[in-house]
Amino acid sequence: MKILITNDDGYQANGVKTLAKIMRQFGEVTVIAPKTHQSGMSSAVSLGVRQLAHKDLGMIDGAHWHYLDATPASCIKFGLNTCFLKQRPDVVVSGINHGSNASVAACYSGTLGAAEEATLNGIPAIGVSIDTHQPEADLSAVTHRFPEIFSQLMSHLPTRRGIYYNVNFPALPEEEIKGIRAGHEGFGRWVKEFIPWDPAILEQHGIKYEMFGKFAEKPLEEGEEAWMMTGEFEDDPTNTAEADHVLVRNGYISVVAHNVFNTDTEEVRRIRSLGIGRDFRQTK
Repeated sequence: MKILITNDDGYQANGVKTLAKIMRQFGEVTVIAPKTHQSGMSSAVSLGVRQLAHKDLGMIDGAHWHYLDATPASCIKFGLNTCFLKQRPDVVVSGINHGSNASVAACYSGTLGAAEEATLNGIPAIGVSIDTHQPEADLSAVTHRFPEIFSQLMSHLPTRRGIYYNVNFPALPEEEIKGIRAGHEGFGRWVKEFIPWDPAILEQHGIKYEMFGKFAEKPLEEGEEAWMMTGEFEDDPTNTAEADHVLVRNGYISVVAHNVFNTDTEEVRRIRSLGIGRDFRQTK
């Protein structure tokens, strides 16, 4: 099995290093990860308005490593057009992300944006995350439990197009995790999202400037103010116990099936019933 791995925390993150080690048991591993931190990039791509620096880092612990100064989705595009030009990977696995990608975080996630890019190209894809931003988080539960999840999903791949998987682990010791549940994307939103720039907030999460490269802190022009995006998650009261973030909060590993094709077929039928879709003139 040929396995392509990426992430959105950058190639030096502990999560992607751990994932590469996990996946070696399943086949030939190639890592193409962003040079610097790319969280929140969703499925954004690095268009041709600047040079994209690439470096082949060679074989490291049984995997072939590269970095690309680009978004996670761009790393997948790059891989499919270079290393995997003649033979595409059998699967793309993205992560291990430091931070939950459950609930609405899935909409912004660069980790899942890479999985979407793979899925658009007809390649099975799985994103995996853990519910802590700590760079040195204990990933032993992922090491022990993700291989089972991966094997089950790969042994029963869907026949419908557009599906990829979002796996989220609670930040708990393995013996405290209650089990695995297939759930759904939870409802919620982020509030109080912008505050004046405060590097101490980054330090509280163990985040260092070098993770973000040269764009971490820019000089201000005259009249500009520095802000940063943070926020608090506001849960939706309609969530059930099967919402992914609720499952993680309750000590379960959540597995959610997403689809890159966003058409809501039920709503299409409803708006057709309203008269949308009629002809404006008679054809001869």
